[in-house]
Amino acid sequence: MTFRKFTALLACVAAATLIVIVAFLAMHAWPAMRFNGLGFLTGNTWNLGSLYANPITVRGQQILPGAHYGILFLIVGTLLSTAIALVFAVPVGVGAALFLAEGVPRRMQTWFSFFVELLAAIPSVVYGLWGYVVVIPFLGHHVFPLMKKWLGFLPFLGGPTGSGYGLLTAGFVLTLMIVPLITATLRDALVSQPVELREGAVALGAGRFEALWTVLLPATRRVLIGSSILATGRALGETMAVLMVSGNALNYLPNNIYTPISTMASFIVSQLDSALQDPTGMAVRSLAEVALALCLISIVVNGFARLLLYYEGRQRARIL
Repeated sequence: MTFRKFTALLACVAAATLIVIVAFLAMHAWPAMRFNGLGFLTGNTWNLGSLYANPITVRGQQILPGAHYGILFLIVGTLLSTAIALVFAVPVGVGAALFLAEGVPRRMQTWFSFFVELLAAIPSVVYGLWGYVVVIPFLGHHVFPLMKKWLGFLPFLGGPTGSGYGLLTAGFVLTLMIVPLITATLRDALVSQPVELREGAVALGAGRFEALWTVLLPATRRVLIGSSILATGRALGETMAVLMVSGNALNYLPNNIYTPISTMASFIVSQLDSALQDPTGMAVRSLAEVALALCLISIVVNGFARLLLYYEGRQRARIL
């Protein structure tokens, strides 16, 4: 009973921490929320104003002349880069997990799994440096021109390819960062499945791949959704790696997949030093509002995934 109370307390601490963080951001960002209104989410201009002019009062808040805060370009960049990363990472992660669980000799599984998990431990700035030195020149000089040549007729794949910084590059680097999360989690789930599932599928005439695809993988569907939730959270909140390869675009929406972008997390890092120069503090409070919006997006994404798990569990219960 004591252990149960202790673990319940730990769970409450985790939930309370999230509530405290959101409450702190909301309190700190409240003056910015009153000043910016809904235009903060729909506007596409971020301007600190004239840092050398005297502050003025607008809608009851002191700001610098010309200051305007809109983050639509940040929301779009964040969601698009995360979506691209998931489109690539989920199939690769599932394939790698299937290979590690069934395609690798038993004596080698531990070593292969160790190297996959090691990828998840690499600091994000290392991924960013690798992306800056290797990925950007390779994509910008070789891959993007070929994509434009052969796929330019498709929407969002035509137009100028730029120098390698941009949306697709950020999505590619994010893919490499979240694949290990999906692979390691799903591989452990596949290995832990009862051997009777494999034997039953084989006894019914299924081949090894058919048993994996039609029996084992559906049995770990909830784990796959859960690992995708973790991967989505990592991609939404990634900072340094995206900052180093995305191009850090300001005040415009991407017109193709090669366009430089900014994400919400990377933008906070890149703009914090400039925001601290604002004597009114409105720029820093607006960055806190960016952070609050990012937290709410993450909560909504996780809530939607939890609903998927809930309805998937109810559907399985009806079948059984």
